[in-house]
Amino acid sequence: MNMSRTERSRERLVVVGGDAAGMSAASQARRLRGPDELEIVAFERSHFTSYSACGIPYWVGGDVPDRDRLIARSPEEHRARDIDLRMRTEVVEIDVEGRRVRARELDTGDAYWTSYDKLVIATGARPIRPDLPGVDAPGVHGVQNLDDGQALLDTLAATGGRRAVVVGAGYIGVEMAEALINLGYEVTVVNRGKEPMSTLDPDMGRLVHRAMEGMGITMVDDAEVTKFLTGDDGRVRAVATDDAEYPADVVVLGIGVRPETELARAAGLPVGDHGGLLTDLSMRVRGHDDIWAGGDCVEVLDLVSGRERHIPLGTHANKHGQVIGANVGGGYATFPGVVGTAVSKVCDLEIARTGLREKDARRAGLKFVAVTIESTSRAGYYPGAAPMTVKMLAERRTGRLLGMQIVGREGAGKRVDIAAVALTAGMTVEQMTALDLGYAPPFSPVWDPVLVAARKAVTAVRSET
Repeated sequence: MNMSRTERSRERLVVVGGDAAGMSAASQARRLRGPDELEIVAFERSHFTSYSACGIPYWVGGDVPDRDRLIARSPEEHRARDIDLRMRTEVVEIDVEGRRVRARELDTGDAYWTSYDKLVIATGARPIRPDLPGVDAPGVHGVQNLDDGQALLDTLAATGGRRAVVVGAGYIGVEMAEALINLGYEVTVVNRGKEPMSTLDPDMGRLVHRAMEGMGITMVDDAEVTKFLTGDDGRVRAVATDDAEYPADVVVLGIGVRPETELARAAGLPVGDHGGLLTDLSMRVRGHDDIWAGGDCVEVLDLVSGRERHIPLGTHANKHGQVIGANVGGGYATFPGVVGTAVSKVCDLEIARTGLREKDARRAGLKFVAVTIESTSRAGYYPGAAPMTVKMLAERRTGRLLGMQIVGREGAGKRVDIAAVALTAGMTVEQMTALDLGYAPPFSPVWDPVLVAARKAVTAVRSET
């Protein structure tokens, strides 16, 4: 029975989506309000909850030996905290006027309505799956959730072949290429861009291209997939472009994701230019006092450009959930925005970026200088010193830091956090040159590579004034 608020003795929070943002919100709300004050009902359509999707490539590649290590909290653990978590149940409709959602149990087909006083939408993002012939053939896999990861592992265990094609060369694509190389596959990456890692500027992406080829990965850039060819058994056997065919015993799609907002769109909730839900600083859906949204289904403010962006990362999703849970639970919290920090690796190559790329700065109407330096992760005379390339963007005249990208070996990637903090603080590159960073030969040259780039950026800014 669907009781109204006046018939219930406590408020009801309904959460749509049981991963990072949704269950962080539910858990934080429960910490602040006990079950006698707040009933929490959460719906999750998959078999798992509160897991690290970012860890799937490392599970597939064998670095993480057990799937359960990616699960932060099981459904049973959530239920033990008086959260009514309903697995394998998909919300198919939101009735904003009636303050209720309609859910369907995927295993039985049974559907029912559940009323809410407060609603959290955390539906995540869905993998981009091209509408091409053969895309649904056995052996073609996306890797968005743990079910996807298990299906891919099952295929790898069952196939007798050793040839893999990865479609796309973003974060998912390069990480899956590494996983498959680690498993002994011959890996081809087919990428529609001119260089891999479109989150970098092309000159930095070119460094990734060369390094991946040096690892034995065949890189095919500036190529559009036209179809997936199948054999007599119906399984995928090759990936075709306009110019060539690339044999494949397994195909992994790493083209990217889009916000999962069809449900919200149908309910009339506001969606931005990038397809994500629009919220205020408290993560409340704009124009709706009792509806919040977080995670990969929302757009967030870019603190550098001042524009909305869609950045699907688990770090943001967990923070969104904490903010939402605090506000639902009677407290107060905000999520001010992001600077676009991300780090990844393929084999021993570390790739990192934060802030704006050149094309982002141009799109925002900013005038800038760009500098690139070569350095090492440690003092040059210390064993294990590895090369790295650092690119830095600064605003003309003001010298405000706009972005930084790093490609290098061990010890390179996490240096991006220095720039992330500087961007958040609105620092200039000249101010960065005075940062008191830690130094010892095993960790850094006397002048850290980030500071070397900042010094060069200062010179470039001064030459423009």
